[in-house]
Amino acid sequence: MPESELNSINFTLPGEPAFNKQVLPGIRATNPKVWLGCAKWGRTEWVGKIYPPKTKEKDFLDHYVKHYNSIELNATHYKLYGATGIAKWAAKAGNRDFMFCPKMYQGVTHRGSLLNKDFAVSEFLRGILAFEKHLGPVFVQVSDTFTPKRKEELFSFLRSLPTDLPFFLEVRHPDWFGKEEIRTELFDFLRSVNMGIVITDTSGRRDCAHMHLTVPKAFIRYVGNSLHPTDYTRVDDWINRMKYWLDNGLQELYFFMHMHDEAYSPELTVYMVDKLNTACGLNIVKPTFVQPGLF
Repeated sequence: MPESELNSINFTLPGEPAFNKQVLPGIRATNPKVWLGCAKWGRTEWVGKIYPPKTKEKDFLDHYVKHYNSIELNATHYKLYGATGIAKWAAKAGNRDFMFCPKMYQGVTHRGSLLNKDFAVSEFLRGILAFEKHLGPVFVQVSDTFTPKRKEELFSFLRSLPTDLPFFLEVRHPDWFGKEEIRTELFDFLRSVNMGIVITDTSGRRDCAHMHLTVPKAFIRYVGNSLHPTDYTRVDDWINRMKYWLDNGLQELYFFMHMHDEAYSPELTVYMVDKLNTACGLNIVKPTFVQPGLF
């Protein structure tokens, strides 16, 4: 998006919904967990920046887990991985406090009806269970064309998912947010089945930054603009909101940094972690640059 357009967007986050008072108890949780990561570890732009020079792609994850404590794992959206391959990824995290948050396979969510996909769902779940202690919430994204006219199909599918795993839903069609009654019905349903709702903060779709919590956990997808000045003011706004949520009983927080040019995700992450650790009394890991003078 051109810089002139970015300068004209109101990036201010919406006010705190009254709905969230049904979810947050109003007192800080005993030991809230905050997870921060990116969408991919395979970024060649990070070699010589946060990965040592000449690092081979097969070793990227070994280094990624030193700089972040989670990842929004998009790889599982594009193919079904078996337990053996996923166990190898989990082993890279070792004894670290690290979470993989796998995105559900597109063969389930983006091809035809959500229903009657038992085999594909089972194979997806069989694979990701190999993450074991490193398995975070499963991220279920339906396509841009999936409208509220298919809500009964969506609700039936979500009811069919195992209740012993955490799930977060992301809807993208504008009609889910355009009418209050549709939006509220979705949030009420998710709350009733103990599922989370993804909050997406991106320049082109301010309606997706809805600020609603349907469980005492948050899953935030933040899309920055290659260190444009608004990236920093937007992060500042998020620091205030996350502190409010944590002070009022949020148990788990997942924040994933996306960037149109992923080369700059580490820089914005460092800025955010320093501010968040100070504001909330946390000690979240942050990227360490190969050459400290770079940032």
